[in-house]
Amino acid sequence: MDLRTLTFLVVGATFALYVYIAIRARAGTTAEFYVAGKGVHPVLNGMATGADWMSAASFISMAGIIAFKGYDGSVYLMGWTGGYVLLAMLLAPYLRKYGKFTVPEFIGDRYYSNKARLVAIICLIVASLTYVIGQMKGIGVAFSRFLEVDFATGLVAGMAIVFVYAVLGGMKGITYTQIAQYCVLIFAYTVPAIFIGLNLTGNPIPQLGLGSTMADGSGVYLLDKLDQVCVDLGFAAYTAQKGTTINIFLLTLSLMIGTAGLPHVITRFFTVPKVKDARSSVGWSLVFIAILYTTAPAVGAMAYLNMMHTVQVGEVGTPAGNIKYDDRPSWFKNWEKTGLLKFEDKNGDGRIQYYGDDKEFAKKAETFGWKGNEMVKVDRDIMVLANPEIANLPNWVIALVAAGGIAAALSTAAGLLLAIASAISHDLLKGILKPDIDEKSELMASRIAMGGAILVAGYLGLNPPGFAAQVVALAFGLAASSIFPALMMGIFSRRTNNTGAISGMLAGLGTTLLYIFWFKGFLFIKSTAMLPDNPANWLGGISPEAFGAVGAMINFIVALTVSHFTKDVPDHIKHLVEDIRVPFGSRAAVDH
Repeated sequence: MDLRTLTFLVVGATFALYVYIAIRARAGTTAEFYVAGKGVHPVLNGMATGADWMSAASFISMAGIIAFKGYDGSVYLMGWTGGYVLLAMLLAPYLRKYGKFTVPEFIGDRYYSNKARLVAIICLIVASLTYVIGQMKGIGVAFSRFLEVDFATGLVAGMAIVFVYAVLGGMKGITYTQIAQYCVLIFAYTVPAIFIGLNLTGNPIPQLGLGSTMADGSGVYLLDKLDQVCVDLGFAAYTAQKGTTINIFLLTLSLMIGTAGLPHVITRFFTVPKVKDARSSVGWSLVFIAILYTTAPAVGAMAYLNMMHTVQVGEVGTPAGNIKYDDRPSWFKNWEKTGLLKFEDKNGDGRIQYYGDDKEFAKKAETFGWKGNEMVKVDRDIMVLANPEIANLPNWVIALVAAGGIAAALSTAAGLLLAIASAISHDLLKGILKPDIDEKSELMASRIAMGGAILVAGYLGLNPPGFAAQVVALAFGLAASSIFPALMMGIFSRRTNNTGAISGMLAGLGTTLLYIFWFKGFLFIKSTAMLPDNPANWLGGISPEAFGAVGAMINFIVALTVSHFTKDVPDHIKHLVEDIRVPFGSRAAVDH
């Protein structure tokens, strides 16, 4: 069976499963729409959280970032997984004990102010919408290859699928759909990794294959081989650190605290029956996430090595060390159709030259008549989906990976859209504007808000400000700078008042947005005041993706300082803070 037909069958079967689950688990009440009726088993919730968490950035983009950045790409692994430790220890059990549906609802109650709740809604929407843009980029990449169309057409097709099952099911439908999606995506990620690991190193375990010797009998380790190939082509060694230490540290920190402040992840821990189950869910989700995250470095390294070998053939460093454009492999032609892979014949020789900007290699390239790197676009987000094709794996594996990439993008997009819809309908409409609205109207408002969010995110996803993982990192920075400090102080500081919390959230979000706008624009608003996005222009060498950690520090400082000089927190709120932290039954034991 040809690849196109097989891909349609595999992806179509998974779609049918998702839509069936969404219809069967359709939410009939607001409790089911927002938190799945609080009846999800911790293991299942951990699996759903894993799918919710392992978005297009994790499945499609993270290995691509690791492939092209090498050592520096490891910050995404450390930041995103490390954040779950913070979430398990510092936030999830306490927020679940408090028992509210949404993060803005908790912030509004804790800081005894609708203004605080409104500011939290704004922060949530900004962070979640930025995150959805990254998911839409992933959806466009996956669907464009699956349908063999351009990126824009693939994005529109993906939006339609998201609309059907996310708007219908709410949290109840999304939860059980995400369990199915986790099974699809993790199988689709690990199977080709096993095949490719066997081909390159003879080791069927990708995590071990990354540190193994090549299967060609040379005795050379895979990473040493990759380092040599990169250096021979004028790139920096794959395992070399390229970024500054301060930026690596702050980016890791921003991703970690952004994880603990992401509303759509926090909401998942309201879906379990008990506080104990919330902590258990975090543990299970870490287990399920670790399967993919420990595999990603091997996938990135092996994909990059395979790509180097297929684009550059023959003896590296000679005029014969590049292939004719007319002889390019089929995977190359397939991805050219999407517009995510582009070649420009700069010297008119009909051959593909792909090399780095090393000065010594550039001098050598000039003697060959080369005019620069002719691969003018190699989108990082194609690497995982293209990897099985590059490695000449069977068609069913390629189809499976397409289904997995789509599952990853759709699962997280649905969770984020639900967070946005909840903020608008439950927190803004019912909580502030129309407290007397009935449940049926609130549910309808949620679905309308979700549909609107899909349209806005899809439009903005047509021209994202970076690769999926980069856009998601910006979203984490926004969550880190605005929501995380407010939650932390809300749980652990009795002294932080509403004026301080509001000031801190606005200061953290505002400075982070300004920094992002300065270099990238925001929501694609461009300005002549913008600086080129490169390390030479970054403040103290801090990238826009890493600035969320600085924004969080600003938030903490402003909130605590303003709280110190303004009216004290009411006594009943101080008692509320203590009640959140004290385990059930312990107060009675202390009193007696």
